[in-house]
Amino acid sequence: MSIKLSVVDQSPVHGCHEPSEAPALSLELARACDQLGYHRYWVAEHHDSIHFANPCPEVLIASIAAVTRQIRVGSGGVMLSHYSPLKVAECFKMLSTLYPQRIDLGIGRAPGGTGLTSHALAYPNSPGHGDLYAEQAQLLKGFIQQNLESDHPYAGISPLPDNNHQPGLWMLGSSGGSAELAGALGYNIALARFIDPDNCRPTIFRAYDAAWQQAGHEGKANKMLAIACICAETDEEARIRAGTAVYRKLAAQMGQREPLLSPEEVQDRYRKLPLSYQNEYDHILSGYTVGSPDSCWQEIEKLSAAYGCDEIGTVSVTHSFADRLDSYQLLARQR
Repeated sequence: MSIKLSVVDQSPVHGCHEPSEAPALSLELARACDQLGYHRYWVAEHHDSIHFANPCPEVLIASIAAVTRQIRVGSGGVMLSHYSPLKVAECFKMLSTLYPQRIDLGIGRAPGGTGLTSHALAYPNSPGHGDLYAEQAQLLKGFIQQNLESDHPYAGISPLPDNNHQPGLWMLGSSGGSAELAGALGYNIALARFIDPDNCRPTIFRAYDAAWQQAGHEGKANKMLAIACICAETDEEARIRAGTAVYRKLAAQMGQREPLLSPEEVQDRYRKLPLSYQNEYDHILSGYTVGSPDSCWQEIEKLSAAYGCDEIGTVSVTHSFADRLDSYQLLARQR
């Protein structure tokens, strides 16, 4: 099975760059990945984060699409519970009109930030906490495809006068909660193994396929497995390089909030950790795809076969931008 390789970019704030440079570095990486032959380039949404610098995917998508030529560009994803489905539809139909056949709209249920930011984003209304997510997702698709039921109160609304261009519709999930909803509504699905590898299993895709077939949708659904993947010249170098991302997740469990640490700082912290936290660090690392190009591709092929999907999205968070770029270059050249 031929595997399509894609990118999910969280716009990390690299330790050797100013935070304000993070969006521009996403553009630089996108241009490189376009030339390297990656299939998609998705950007994530985070709020009030010291690690990730993109709270508005639609703005960065427009900039990336303008400086790339072939790669599909999209959101991985828009956190729909914060927003009006009509406004999201208007933004992405405009993007699709400007960049035909190149735009994806991926949506997610998670808030992408703290409870306080959810309140601020909803003000002066109250945050929905995902309670209306299924209804929002269905309405969003209706606006995008202009096929709301004739008796729907919004049936007469057109996001744009011209309905010729539409984004690809995707739903994101990490542990199966959205799989059956995505299948029932006819969204493509992206499974975020990089968030929760312990609870991300192939059965989620099978439940999605069953819901898709039961709903009677035409055509074949697209499935992507998104993994944390950090590549280097050698396995050992990759494990050291990955320390930045692994320790960030561990620090969150310990209630710590600080900028991304360098691999050297992580190694020093690791040696001083209690054994229980060292074990947890090692467990987090085991859920990543980390190693030389050959080692990474062996695991990518294994995951692709296990999950029955031909597209793998890769998330790489490193302390330096040079390491992140190098990781994507090495991975692409091994194909």
